[in-house]
Amino acid sequence: MRMIKITMLGTSGSLPTVNRHMPAVALVHEGDTFLFDCGEGTQSQMLRYGVNMFKVRAIFLSHAHGDHIIGVAGLVRTLALQGRKEPLLIFIPAGEEKVIKNLVVFDRAIINYPIIIKGIKTGVAYEGKDFKISAFRLKHTVPALGFIFKENDMRRFIIEKAKALGLKGKMFSELQKKGRIKVGGRTVTLSSITTEQVGKKIAYATDTRPVKETATAAKGADVLIHEAAYSDKEGKLAKERGHSTAREAAEVAKKAKAKLLIITHISARHKTATELVKEAKEVFGNVSAPNDGFTIEV
Repeated sequence: MRMIKITMLGTSGSLPTVNRHMPAVALVHEGDTFLFDCGEGTQSQMLRYGVNMFKVRAIFLSHAHGDHIIGVAGLVRTLALQGRKEPLLIFIPAGEEKVIKNLVVFDRAIINYPIIIKGIKTGVAYEGKDFKISAFRLKHTVPALGFIFKENDMRRFIIEKAKALGLKGKMFSELQKKGRIKVGGRTVTLSSITTEQVGKKIAYATDTRPVKETATAAKGADVLIHEAAYSDKEGKLAKERGHSTAREAAEVAKKAKAKLLIITHISARHKTATELVKEAKEVFGNVSAPNDGFTIEV
């Protein structure tokens, strides 16, 4: 499997703070960058934290609230000024396409590369060579989607076994194609000398109430990035505004049996995330509430 690099570009909620910028996450796979949300200042954050904006292949916007999308306006113009030619895909919940189009055309900037805006519902939105990015439904005050990045499962040869049985050269591709071959009078099956390697899985869910769809979609995720705007004492506010508390995010992670929970979209009323992490860890052990610029390789 390839290494996946995740950089938290913006970890604040609806308001920026001195230490936390507006929501955005960069995922780099095989040199290509995929953005999940693109809040104000995302392009500056990419420069600051070494994420190559010219390698962005697609942007996945969870919903059409300004704190998650306004950065699109600046980013597409910078890419144009730098001579981009490759198409840029932008995904948004179906019915909200016009909002993004307005960000692209409002000042009649000269953009000489294709920008393809796709309204999507649930299911596979983007398919790469060895991975898929899928959408699932969230519960917010406007239509919202979460996203799953999932590498394809693969079979890997156990080289020691293969060599001991006399496999070499084109025999490997023949075995993969047919499932079994004859080697020295013995039938060798693919399953007998390979092992299945489960593809890595990254889940992204913000802005949202805790919902079963997230736990289902994120089942077994290596990393679940889930909003945790509020603490326990702000639970009523979370319900009213369509957000989650840190404890609720942890409950989702526990149900999903995720390996790591990263909480983000921290409300500006929290000067630090200490209280939120404490509450989340009472439910789920492996919790991080990183600042902007935090990078993890999976």
